[in-house]
Amino acid sequence: MFYSRKQLRIPYFDYSQNSAYFVTVCTYNRKNILGSVSENNSKLRVYPNICGEMIAQTLKSLEEKYPGINIDCFCVMPNHLHFILFKLDSNSDLFLSDIIKWFKTQTTNKYIKLVKSGKAAPFEKHVWQRGYYEHIIRNERDLKEIRKYIEENPIKWIFDKYYSEFY
Repeated sequence: MFYSRKQLRIPYFDYSQNSAYFVTVCTYNRKNILGSVSENNSKLRVYPNICGEMIAQTLKSLEEKYPGINIDCFCVMPNHLHFILFKLDSNSDLFLSDIIKWFKTQTTNKYIKLVKSGKAAPFEKHVWQRGYYEHIIRNERDLKEIRKYIEENPIKWIFDKYYSEFY
C-alpha cells in the first residue's frame, strides 16, 4: 500500500508574492541535536550547542543571500526551529521552498563539517526531516500571536513529547 503525503501548501497560492510566513523546520526523527533547555532563574531557557548556534547564524545569513527577505524573529529549540520570514520582493521568482531548500542544504553541509572536526555528535541519516511547516501570516493580530508563541516556545518545552531525553 502506498501512502500519500498530506499536502501542506495552499493550492493556487502564489508563494513568490510579498508575504509573511511562520515556518517550522524539525530535525530528523525529532532528535535533540541543536541544544538543550534547562531552568535558569525559575524560567526555562534554550541553550543552543555549537550546531544550534550554527543554525541561528545560517538563518540570519538568509537576509544576505536573499536581499528581498527579512527574518523577523526565531527560536532554535533542541529538535526544531521556528521563525517568521517576511518576503518583501514580489518582483523575484524566489519561492519560500527555494529559501528553505538552500537553508537545509547549507546547514546540513556545515553540520557534517562540525562532525568531521569532532565538534558535534553524528546525526542519524539526515539533519532535517523532509518538508517543513509553514503558515501564511494574514494580519497584525496573527503576527503578534505567532511572535508570542515563538518567544514562549522554550517555556512549553516540558510539553514536547521529545523533551524527556534531557531529564
